[in-house]
Amino acid sequence: MILRRTLEGLSGSHAEYPIMRKSRDDPGDASSIEASRLKAWESAWQEYWNGGGASTYELPAGSPVGHERDFLMHTRTPEHEESRLEHIHQEFVRGFAALYGLGPAVTVFGSARFGEGHPYYDQAMELGRELAEAGFAVITGGGPGIMEAANRGAHEANGVSIGCNIALPHEQQPNPYVDESIEFHYFFIRKVMLVKYSCAFIIMPGGLGTLDEMFETATLIQTRKMGPFPIVCFGSEFWQELARLLSHLVAAGTVGEDELEFFQVTDSPEEAVELVVRALPEPVRAYLRPIAGE
Repeated sequence: MILRRTLEGLSGSHAEYPIMRKSRDDPGDASSIEASRLKAWESAWQEYWNGGGASTYELPAGSPVGHERDFLMHTRTPEHEESRLEHIHQEFVRGFAALYGLGPAVTVFGSARFGEGHPYYDQAMELGRELAEAGFAVITGGGPGIMEAANRGAHEANGVSIGCNIALPHEQQPNPYVDESIEFHYFFIRKVMLVKYSCAFIIMPGGLGTLDEMFETATLIQTRKMGPFPIVCFGSEFWQELARLLSHLVAAGTVGEDELEFFQVTDSPEEAVELVVRALPEPVRAYLRPIAGE
């Protein structure tokens, strides 16, 4: 099976995460240790959040509020809900209109934090170039790092380069290598656009956002809500612990090994594109119009 073959040969030490792991061996009073651990945990995440603004949670309409609280400052109103629905509708319409005429496309996910000169950036550039030369449009989240590199590779190969950008307070301006940039306020609408118009997905190394995108896409394919499309994880060393986690899920019985057959791992941009092309349904493959590389 593909997953078993993917796991073979992967090795590495298991990382430890002391904040997330309860200690059972520390000396001293157990309740005092637990209280200290919880206090440190709460302080850590509140310190991170305090730099990002007020809470977005809204109390149900009519909720009694005895005093102003930092975390629960808003209440729901029909006017706010109607405004939000209209904004959501407009974002969907804008995304559908922009991408409706797009031909076969591959979405490349990956971190915004690997800049020019990093090996992953260089590999993502080559990947974008290979995809364009094979006849695919390249879709990314439209930002810097891996996204920029994949768009840049496609752009410099005279391919179609699309960015689905997210509006964030402190980062993510559209990169200069997209033919069309579509900006979104809502992450979930952006993710719809990143998957709806693609026929394959390549996951470059990344963080929480990349993992979110990968697992949501994998769930849609696993449940046959879309597909059959391949997911290619690029960078065997980077993804080896994820492979271990998937193996653990299979062993625990929460995922069937046959449900993960659409995953593949590679370290070669050229092989990544070959895997995508081979996995495509024939009508999609026939629609590809490869372009000549330099």
